[in-house]
Formats: sequence, C-alpha cells, structure tokens
Amino acid sequence: MSELVGQHHIIGKDKPLRKTIEGGSMYSCIFWGPPGVGKTTIAQIISNTLKTPFFQLSAINAGVKDVREAIEKAKKTKFLGSGGSAILFIDEIHRFNKSQQDALLGAVEQGIITLIGATTENPSFEVNAALLSRCEVFVLQALELDDLKKLVQQACQKDTTLAKKDIEVTEWESLTKISGGDGRKLLNAIEIIVNFSGKKKIKIDNALVDKAIQARLAHFDKGGEQHYDIISAFIKSIRGSDPNAAVYYLARMIAGGEDPKFIARRLIIAASEDIGNANPNALLLANQCFGAVNHVGYPECRIILSQTAIYLATSPKSNAAYMAINNALALVNDTGDLSIPLSLRNAPTKLMKDLDYGKGYPYAHDFPNNFAIHEFLPDEIANTALYNPGDNPAENKARERLKALWKEKYGY
Repeated sequence: MSELVGQHHIIGKDKPLRKTIEGGSMYSCIFWGPPGVGKTTIAQIISNTLKTPFFQLSAINAGVKDVREAIEKAKKTKFLGSGGSAILFIDEIHRFNKSQQDALLGAVEQGIITLIGATTENPSFEVNAALLSRCEVFVLQALELDDLKKLVQQACQKDTTLAKKDIEVTEWESLTKISGGDGRKLLNAIEIIVNFSGKKKIKIDNALVDKAIQARLAHFDKGGEQHYDIISAFIKSIRGSDPNAAVYYLARMIAGGEDPKFIARRLIIAASEDIGNANPNALLLANQCFGAVNHVGYPECRIILSQTAIYLATSPKSNAAYMAINNALALVNDTGDLSIPLSLRNAPTKLMKDLDYGKGYPYAHDFPNNFAIHEFLPDEIANTALYNPGDNPAENKARERLKALWKEKYGY
C-alpha cells in the first residue's frame, strides 16, 4: 500500500478503507473512476495484504457460467480454510447485464465472496440496485502530475528493461497530455520512447515525446472506456448551444469505440434536463434516436447521433423541469410525509366518504376553462412554488397561462 501511486483520498494513511484493510477485513465495494488509475492494482493489494484468494474476471468476455465457476472456486477455498472470503474482482462490471449481476447477489450476501467491481461508468446507472446496495462505492481520480512522476520513477527503478537505462524526464507537458491522468498510457508511452531512442542514456523532453509518438494516444480509451472529460464536454457543449463542439466531442467518442446506445441515453437525459419544455420535441427526437441507433448500429448510426446532437445544441434551453423536481425532492426531504388534504383523497368506500374523503374537491372540467381555484398542496406547504418556467417562448407562454389562472398565488 505504501507504494501505491495516487488515490490517497481513499487509501492514504488513516483513511477508512486503509484502516479496514489493516484491520484484517474487507467488504464488497465498487471502484468507480477513469481508466488507468489503479482500480485493479488496489484490488490486488487488498488480496495480498489480507492473504485471501483472488479471482479475476473481465465483464467484456465473461458470462454467467464464468461467474458461477468463480463462485464455486471461492466456496472451495473457504471450505479449505484459506482465511477470509475470496476476492472476486470484476473489471468493467458495468458491462454485465442484469442476469449476470444477479448471479453475484447470493454469493455476496452469504459471504462466499468479497466482490470488488471496477467501472468507468456511473454505478448508479449501470449496476442494478440490489447489488449496488450491498457495495460501498469509492470514487477514484485521474492521476495528477506528482503521481505520474512517482509512477515513472518507480518503473525506472523496478522494471527489468527500464532499470538498465539511464532515463531522465526533463519536460512533462507532452507526457501529461498523452496520459490524460492514465497511468497505463503513461508507462506505455515511456516504453515506446525508450525503444524509439535505442540509447542507454535518455533525456525525455517534449520534442522526443512528439517525435516518438507521431499519433498521440487519444484521451478516450480505444477499448470503449468512457473518459469523464469527453462526455462532460459533449453534454456541456449541447447545454451551451454549440453544435460544432458537440459534434467534435461526439466524433471523439465514436473514434474511441464508445457504445452508441450509451451516447443516445445521454442525449435523452440532456433533452429533458437542459431543454425540457422549452422544446418538448427534443425529448421525442432523442427517444427516436435511441431506437434508431439500436436498430442501425455503427457506422451509419453516427449520422443519427450527429443529427440529434445538433438538434439539441441548437434548441432553446430550459432546466426548469430539472430544477422543479430537485426543489420538490428537497422539500419532501425537509418536511417528510405530510398529510394529503382530505379533498384530494380517494373515497372508494362509504366509511371514507363519511370521513370527508374527497369532500370539497372541485372537478376542473365542470368549470369555465376547465379550471377551478383550489389548494392542492398540504396545508403546511400551501402556496409553495416549485416550478419556475424558463425564459423562452414556450415557457413564457406557460408562465402567462399560470399567472392568469392562479393570479398572485405562486408569484408568476
């Protein structure tokens, strides 16, 4: 653990995860972070420190059968008294479907295995709730410059090939750009440069890096692992109404081999979160995009993704619906389960009617313009405005209608 590069916020001295490991135990967890930052390394360090059996699967090529075989092996090691539960490390666990993830549940619950999953995707969306609830999530961060320097220093001392060379890095800008905080990319780049040089004594500067690596390694992993910065830049470009930047980052993801369905899902979210009722057609188009992408696939689906991204980027923007549900959830969290007004309660039985369930409720369609003034919120939060229409033609029209109906009640 003392030699681990980076991730001091979770496994540094006196941090909870480190204390747990040094205490001789471990629990199931998921390491969420960009590629090449030590997810596999930390899992192996945990296994070595605790002296527990270690089984590793990659979700790219493993199926339910492989999961069950690994669990059976773990059962045998537990039966033979090997110590604590065997660690089952699953790389890219977000690629497992529901049935594959469900196959892990029983073994995790029974303590047959300690599951450690690694993912570059948000586990809230990619790991099913039942499995996620049994795991602690640790967020790993891209390696910083000091971490990268330490990694190269260790490699030059311990790698059998590099240790034979006299290597000095005098400039870090190009190496930092190439790595993008990914330790694997950095070490691969060092090996390429050393082989390119062919010398025993090597001074690595920006010029040598650029010369040795003519085609720079993309920040986006070619195996399809999503780099946070690219998807973040893509969504922010759409939100910022810049179709040119949106298409550029879309191209980066496509060139990196990203799953087109993942991109399409992000477009659906953007259509609702950043456009909403300023242009309801955006959500319809984004949903159609997902279906079309699913049917067509690469390479042609790039055109559909491009069309949708451009449409969303050039559309009017509003986050009013997004803010409204956040405001409502915050209010629910603060006020708890308030009593539903009697006038709004369902009254399917005589007893309920005798208790005034439904009494005083005005049926809107019995009134002019299909509207009747009534208090629909619980008494404790009456007159609370949670939805504030955005400043765009569609929602300005909605604002005027609400103002006409509710007068000054909600401050529209």
